[in-house]
Amino acid sequence: MEFLQPRSLTEALAAKAERPEAVPIAGGTDVMVELNFDRRRPEAVLDLTRVAELAAWDREDGRLRVGAGITYTRAIADLAGPLPGLAIAARTVGSPQIRNRGTVGGNLGSASPAGDCHPPLLAMGAEVEVASAAGRRRVPVAEFFTGPKQSALRPDELILAVWVPAGTGPQQFAKIGTRNAMVIAVCSFALVLDPEHGRVGTGIGSAGPTPLAATEAERFLQGVLDAEGLWASGTPIGETASARFGELVAAAARPIDDVRGTAAYRVHALGVLARRTLAWAWDEYRGRR
Repeated sequence: MEFLQPRSLTEALAAKAERPEAVPIAGGTDVMVELNFDRRRPEAVLDLTRVAELAAWDREDGRLRVGAGITYTRAIADLAGPLPGLAIAARTVGSPQIRNRGTVGGNLGSASPAGDCHPPLLAMGAEVEVASAAGRRRVPVAEFFTGPKQSALRPDELILAVWVPAGTGPQQFAKIGTRNAMVIAVCSFALVLDPEHGRVGTGIGSAGPTPLAATEAERFLQGVLDAEGLWASGTPIGETASARFGELVAAAARPIDDVRGTAAYRVHALGVLARRTLAWAWDEYRGRR
């Protein structure tokens, strides 16, 4: 196995162009597990830990550009204000040691349906910035995942960053597992309320071949909030509407039975998580008012 260690983004993209089969590695929290269990034996590994351009975040045109090398620990410390949903999800990832090493870009690159960062990014309407030696492009995160552990990333491309609108309202994330962290989610759910644009965003994890958005649930809740004037009044959302929102979220899932849980359990749990996160988010919204 050949070990490649570029020191700049230009070098990294050149190396990937020359060796498209090289597997990128930053924190190594997914790749090293596969290597240790001999599930994967790549001809080359592309170490990105010395590419400083990947480990920065900033604001541009009202959006946040979060470098692919941002660790979960930094997401918690630096992004809890502008991107609270992502920070909440990051807190549920692994142990402190894993959060210190694992990265947002690595989570995207693995393209696992159970990735904890995926539902909040989907709910926020993020875009994934990717690049090759030939140029850069952005892929809506809803189009980035093409199947279980498959993505729209081309063989000669690397993930550079995610572009995310700065939050204007509450964001929530919750997952079901045998414990709160250090566990792969049985299912997970993210909710974004954007009062500035009258928008509701959702993201479902570990309940389909890819992360999913509950678009019917989004439209329903947006309709309730608009028709009843709740954005302006901040009055409580009715139990009937909350229950219907949960039903529509559960209906959007496409789960299977596996060692972590049954499809029926995942459907039930998603309905509970949807109602629960909606209650948390709406209480926060009302408190801000």
